[in-house]
Amino acid sequence: MRKYEGMYIIRPSLSEEQIKAIIEEINAIFTTRGSEKVDVNEWGMRELAYEIDNETKGYYVVFNVEATPEAVAEYNRICNIREDILRHIIIKE
Repeated sequence: MRKYEGMYIIRPSLSEEQIKAIIEEINAIFTTRGSEKVDVNEWGMRELAYEIDNETKGYYVVFNVEATPEAVAEYNRICNIREDILRHIIIKE
């Protein structure tokens, strides 16, 4: 397993409960696929550098994880499918 740092931006029009549910779902992607130590840092609502899908703000979430390649691939797949995630990234540390 390798160490990764990732970030995703959630659409700001969602309720607080919906945002918490999305964060739990993303964490579950890693924990159910043999990864370890998901550290989540919620930055909260911030201005975007540029407009994305007519949105000027987004809810930022940064995380660190020791993940398997399967978990990273599933994270990318899920984030590409979901309409409520504006942008995502994951990089090796």
